[in-house]
Amino acid sequence: MKKEDENSLPVDKICVITGANSGIGYETAKILCGKGITTILVCRSQEKAEKAIARIKQEVPEAKTDFAIADLSSQKQIRDMARNLLKRYPKIDVLINNAGSWYSDFELTEDHFERQWAINHLSYFLLSHLLLPALQKSADPRIINVSSDSHFQEKIHFKDVNLRSNYHGLRAYAQSKLANVLFTLEFERRKPSGFEHISINAVQPGLVKTDIGLKHTISFHGLVWKIRRWMGVSPEKGAATSVYLATSEKVKDISGKYWDKCKTKSPSKNAVNKEDAAKLWQLTQEMCSIRKFFP
Repeated sequence: MKKEDENSLPVDKICVITGANSGIGYETAKILCGKGITTILVCRSQEKAEKAIARIKQEVPEAKTDFAIADLSSQKQIRDMARNLLKRYPKIDVLINNAGSWYSDFELTEDHFERQWAINHLSYFLLSHLLLPALQKSADPRIINVSSDSHFQEKIHFKDVNLRSNYHGLRAYAQSKLANVLFTLEFERRKPSGFEHISINAVQPGLVKTDIGLKHTISFHGLVWKIRRWMGVSPEKGAATSVYLATSEKVKDISGKYWDKCKTKSPSKNAVNKEDAAKLWQLTQEMCSIRKFFP
């Protein structure tokens, strides 16, 4: 076992991370494994999960890993996955909502929500809610939502969050990333008695060299992403702030902040709009069929 880093969490911690088989999520999982943290990779298929774990163990032979399977565009699959996780892990210390998608074309999920909205926002909200019982049992529970500075470019289109009438992949992505920050700040405001010890923060990983702009995009958008990502940092550097928030004792009890390069910074004006945050919270509860977020 590698020696625990100074100012980091004890090595008996358990972390759940979504979108963990590639890109930023994979690097985050690998680094956490290297720190001795039991890391549960949430992936869309068992094949993807097993391949990711095999790669991790090539570099971190002593890695303590597990996996959970769900297509995060499906609320049924998220609920089934969370139910199984709670049976296996009654206590969870860290949840990293990392999964992200980018689609050029408009498409609805089985729940009738625009796909980026469902994966990038609704899954964060729903999974955080479902895993609260396990997080509550941790002495130092942390939720980390991977957002983006692209949230500065958008507002929430409350009359049409699916963007049916004016869809563009970049608009949908930026709106979902704004929703991540609004959710983070509103969670902090709404924490009732018994949940005060749960910290929640949003992260800006920066422009990172991943395949997010290649998987579900038209050829032109894919070409633009290939050119643009050369200006980005490695996935390992993109994971740095998530790892810092998940492990450092220095940030214990710091909550409701927006982070970039392991430092807090101000989010957009739309992100700190309390009226919009409350409105989005209520709308998201309805979309996720949640009567009461904090059980």
